[in-house]
Amino acid sequence: MLFEKTMQVDGDTDTYELHPNVKPYALKDVGFQVSNAGNYTLERSVDPTSPYNKNQMLKVIVAKDLSGFKMSTTNASGNARVNIFKGAHAEGNVEQYHFILQNLIDREILQKK
Repeated sequence: MLFEKTMQVDGDTDTYELHPNVKPYALKDVGFQVSNAGNYTLERSVDPTSPYNKNQMLKVIVAKDLSGFKMSTTNASGNARVNIFKGAHAEGNVEQYHFILQNLIDREILQKK
């Protein structure tokens, strides 16, 4: 998947885009790690009971030149997309997902389109 200007997670009605004021130090402040390719990667558990329980994850990757990003919810290994808006634990997972995204919005990394 190529880096996009706007992204929507499977099942989410909201669309997100990179904030025009996004800065590399802001990415690092919220926990993004720099990959070998130079891109910024953030993986967070959407399990509301424990941040260490990685059954379902929110994965955000920002291009090294801050021109685009990828965002998806995945299984624990990160190799399959998951719709967190469906299933037995959807309510708690969606609440944690929105909490993580709100932090990224407050830090001017993402914004709702």
